[in-house]
Amino acid sequence: MAYDLEEQEQLDEFKAWWKQNGAMISTLLIALLVAYITFQGWHYYQNKQAVEASTQYQELLVTEGKDLKIIQAKSTALMEGFSGTPYAGRAALFAARANYQANEIKSAKAQLDWTIKNAKETAISALASLQLANILAEEKDFAGALKLLNASHDAGFDGLFSDLKGDILVGLGKNVEAKEAYQQALTKLEPKGKFRALTQQKLESLG
Repeated sequence: MAYDLEEQEQLDEFKAWWKQNGAMISTLLIALLVAYITFQGWHYYQNKQAVEASTQYQELLVTEGKDLKIIQAKSTALMEGFSGTPYAGRAALFAARANYQANEIKSAKAQLDWTIKNAKETAISALASLQLANILAEEKDFAGALKLLNASHDAGFDGLFSDLKGDILVGLGKNVEAKEAYQQALTKLEPKGKFRALTQQKLESLG
């Protein structure tokens, strides 16, 4: 196939350009292809993990509360094998409640602490903080409980955090600070929620 002079010059320029840049472009294209394949593989792996974790979590939920060893085993499997999914934090919270009800307080505290530090959902972490703070208050570790309640948490739970803080301050005999905590809680709790009425009663009881 014959080329005219202008086409031949353009072809020569392209050959020269490709000779200079072709290797770099080929490397870039290969890197992009590898990155795409890696992303798709990771996406597939994540979806597979989420489906498996969801299945195991549903099995955990229907486990009888008295089968504590089974609950512990299933929750541990989720916490260790699927920590990157939301189900691990939910499983730890579920197991903590079962342990608490069985008076296995040490295990409950450990699972709540794990949930606070590792849960992928801020709501689950906040619930764990509330439950652990309540346990610490029952053990008279008021400083530890207040530290948890003063830590950063999901803003949607501000009312409950302030309410529990008020309870602890009452236990410490700090009624003035307790009243402030209850008043703060009332600004955050749902106007028609059941917790608001209880908080209001506690505030009024302080005079």
